[in-house]
Amino acid sequence: MRIWMAAIGAGVAIWAGAAMAEADAAGTTRSAAKLTLERVFASPDLAGGQPQALRLSPDGTLLTSVRPRADERNRFDLWAMDTRTGQSRMLVDSRAIGSGAELSEAEKMQRERDRSKTGKTGILDYDWAPDGKSILVPVDGELFVATLDGAVRKLEGTQGALNPGVSPRGGYVSFVRDQNLWVRPANGGDARQLTKEGGGTVHFGEAEFVAQEEMHRRTGYWWSPDDRLIAVVRFDDAPVRVFTRASIGATGTSIYEQRYPAAGTPNVLVDLFIMKPDGSGRIKVDLGAERDIYLARMNWLPDGSALLVQRQSRDQRTLDMLRVDPATGKATVLFTERAGERSWVNLSDAYRPLRDGSLIWRSERDGYAHLYHWKAGSWTQLTKGPWVVDALVAVDEATGRLVFTANRDGPLERHLYAMNLARPGEITRLTEAGWSLSGVAADGAGTRFIISRSSPSQPKQTYLADASGKRVSWVNENAVAGDHPYAPFLPTHRPTQFGTIKGPDGTPLHWQMITPALQKGKRYPVFFMHYGGPGSQDVWRDWPGNMPLRQFLVQQGWIVFQIDNRGSNNRGKAFEDAIWHAMGTVEVEDQLAGAAYLKSLPFVDAKKIAIYGWSYGGYLTLKMMEAHPGVFAAGISGAPVTDWALYDTHYTERYMGDPTRDAAAYKGSSALELADRISDPLMIMHGMADDNVFLDNTTAFAARMQAANKPFEMMLYPGKAHGAVRDIHPWTMMLDFLDRHVKKNGVK
Repeated sequence: MRIWMAAIGAGVAIWAGAAMAEADAAGTTRSAAKLTLERVFASPDLAGGQPQALRLSPDGTLLTSVRPRADERNRFDLWAMDTRTGQSRMLVDSRAIGSGAELSEAEKMQRERDRSKTGKTGILDYDWAPDGKSILVPVDGELFVATLDGAVRKLEGTQGALNPGVSPRGGYVSFVRDQNLWVRPANGGDARQLTKEGGGTVHFGEAEFVAQEEMHRRTGYWWSPDDRLIAVVRFDDAPVRVFTRASIGATGTSIYEQRYPAAGTPNVLVDLFIMKPDGSGRIKVDLGAERDIYLARMNWLPDGSALLVQRQSRDQRTLDMLRVDPATGKATVLFTERAGERSWVNLSDAYRPLRDGSLIWRSERDGYAHLYHWKAGSWTQLTKGPWVVDALVAVDEATGRLVFTANRDGPLERHLYAMNLARPGEITRLTEAGWSLSGVAADGAGTRFIISRSSPSQPKQTYLADASGKRVSWVNENAVAGDHPYAPFLPTHRPTQFGTIKGPDGTPLHWQMITPALQKGKRYPVFFMHYGGPGSQDVWRDWPGNMPLRQFLVQQGWIVFQIDNRGSNNRGKAFEDAIWHAMGTVEVEDQLAGAAYLKSLPFVDAKKIAIYGWSYGGYLTLKMMEAHPGVFAAGISGAPVTDWALYDTHYTERYMGDPTRDAAAYKGSSALELADRISDPLMIMHGMADDNVFLDNTTAFAARMQAANKPFEMMLYPGKAHGAVRDIHPWTMMLDFLDRHVKKNGVK
């Protein structure tokens, strides 16, 4: 479940500008612009223009990315930087080639699943040809080929293309259209439709809803390294329950018969085939007798001799690594990951098949996510300790060098590390302390890296580094000076403080807080933000995407506070497993401990603590207000899941089990059962076209409140999906609500 809270991320500690703000409080006068809500949501982005989809060309001479336009923060163009000179140029102007045509419903839904693309337009992705001479560029549902001299040509007959890509050897361009897989020779000629049966409930080459939304698998086909074969998923939606969903817009309502696999109901039927690029020689992979499974990951061995398939059980307590013979489709189990008691197996992309048939593999078998080397049935643990490996960035098979990201230096910072297969445990940090990484890309052997980071004194910046991690050149220094959009607001920027408290069971819980420049004797209201769901971490020593919004709230007199509860991520399996079949319990207890800590502070107005969350955070708002009436002055719940039986199989059953077998757990986790206990001011918000957390969740909750004659406020957003909170209006309404119910006469 990748769901929004406008406050996901962490804060920043002390800027030079924060010290200036403290001086202001002591009487020194400095001129500075004051943030407004309108400016927070306007263009250009106050954090500075951030390049995305950063990649090195095959020969390493160019670093490409998509960048937002200065006058339109959500439209992106393709840029290239010469890694030898540092000179950048626009390679493809999205406005010059885009038709502005409306995207297909399938592509809209894919973008909704991939949160990094929601609400954006222009060029959001691309694929280098392996010879480094051209780039495949999708724009407005069509495919174009751009060459390095800036020339762009359209590939005819590709309107509506999904999941486009260039084959590993560069011989073909492939894509999905009309629920079938198509392949076009790269040197010209018409596209060939490889599968014919797609249509109705049958799809080829796509990822089903839960694969996109929960497994983070975006595609349904994979080329062999030599271009000889393609592995293709076929899924059939026929068994999946049909929900009638009304997408209510400003000018009308569209009714969708959406197949949505709610917890405890049937999933898609999934099969896997291997075929040649002309569609011939098709064979079916033997996935076993059990049909109710998930296909989590597929990867070819480097020599193309076999396909590796990760097969996950419906209850997500076992994960089998299968080795598939592409000539026969026969599958052999190489190894199995099994969950401990009251736990589950998390999926990961931190693994790599090697040329000798062995595998670098991330596992949580010792209680923390670490790297292992599997070879011919034997395991060697490569990393160890009370910290977690996040991603495997590069493997140099010639030298045995592995490069990965992890929080080895503390749970609030993510860094890049290197080690050697021959010397497990000897680990070198490659990035500077005091910063936290938000993304790393590399060439195959890890000789150069594209590193994105932020720190307590700097919004996100990106640079090119050598094998040792040393910066070679800036891609985006993003210094807050001169004409940087945030520079006028720097003098009044407030620092973020970090700390820990003990949770109800004694577990250390990390918090972060931003306060106004405190004046002696004054007490301040608190804007208490939370998300709290599994797979998330809110408290980081970095620069969150919504830092300007937080700073605006602080300038309005609010203290902004967050705390990471048990059940969230990156603190080891026991910390996460605390929510096993018990959502809405330990998270609420830990968030309440945060509230108790706030009330102990002399500068906090204990009667003016407001809570806010979106999606899982919206769910927690309701559970917290139900469990502890009178503790909070008011609550805001955005797009909440109010009944977990309404949410999807892969996410919900991972943590809560099957509702047909454990109805009591679902009843206890529901926000509907005790809705009538809410007595404090509540505002609930939801997008009326939400295809992730259906509007049914909010209407069901509203009906319970109305039946109990409980007052509350509600704001619905026509045409908006799950990310409605990214717009200005929800925040305008939230602040009005909080002014009326919490601040009242302002700061005391």
